Amino acid sequence: MSGSRPFPRKTAVAVAAVGVIGIISARRASLRNEAFAEHPKPCGGPGRGGPGGRGPGGRMGFSTLRLESSQQVNDNTKRLRFQLPDSTSNAGLGLTSFILTFHKPKDAWFPVIRPYTPINNFDEPGYIELLVKKYPNGRASSYLHSLKPGDTLNVRTPMSSFKWKPNEFENVNLIAGGAGITPMFQLMQGILNNPEDRSNIKLIFGVNTDKDLVLKKELDAFEQRFPDRLKVVYTVSDPAEGSPYTKGRVTKELLERELEGAKDSKTTKVFLCGPPAMEASVFGSKGWVSNQKGLLEELGYTPDQVHKF
Repeated sequence: MSGSRPFPRKTAVAVAAVGVIGIISARRASLRNEAFAEHPKPCGGPGRGGPGGRGPGGRMGFSTLRLESSQQVNDNTKRLRFQLPDSTSNAGLGLTSFILTFHKPKDAWFPVIRPYTPINNFDEPGYIELLVKKYPNGRASSYLHSLKPGDTLNVRTPMSSFKWKPNEFENVNLIAGGAGITPMFQLMQGILNNPEDRSNIKLIFGVNTDKDLVLKKELDAFEQRFPDRLKVVYTVSDPAEGSPYTKGRVTKELLERELEGAKDSKTTKVFLCGPPAMEASVFGSKGWVSNQKGLLEELGYTPDQVHKF
């Protein structure tokens, strides 16, 4: 791939066809309760629970973006900043939204299509920024990690997941596991950067190790700016020796202690994104083989109070 211009006509037609496949694949992944990239769906794709997504929309459609910078965050995560075709405009992204990425391996018949949640401030024009965790044998994440500044990426944007309305909820609880922090960070900064939105936020962020606490610097900054509206709780399954973080997973006891707002109120909302096992534990799962009651239901939260990215 080369250049930052829109796709040629023939390419656009071909990618439009696979785009339909990609949207269907993303929705199927959502129904399988697969929450992370290469699982195969990262958080930020079409969600389930509460008001749903709007499907494709926005101004950009299919486009080719040039990688401006690549920053190594930890041993398996990179922060990738892509230039938009028009440096004076944004991608038409809103709360909450994601993009579809496309690439075609040399030995594959079909392109690899994955949804990713941008984490940049949408008020700043000219770029999209992704936080990408590389998974073992992950075709999309490995490809994205291989990109160097100047390389290009084919995308479809924007795609909408949950249609956020300022001040619709008084208390917003965000439960994130690992790379599931990306849609939570997008939503959180969108709320807090909007002077007209007064929603209160509690973020519960669970990870495996201390190094997996990505975006910690940004979260700290938001807590300092909005001490009366944002509270972040960290829990680490395998903390380092001397770690300042609480050891443990996202449990019923943790949720009961930390979640904000009345359980029977329409002004209380819970958003969830994490690995499949965590989502099944917190949200529950229903299928032909077994039905698992989730921790939120056990605590008295109704399905329409919960949105799973």
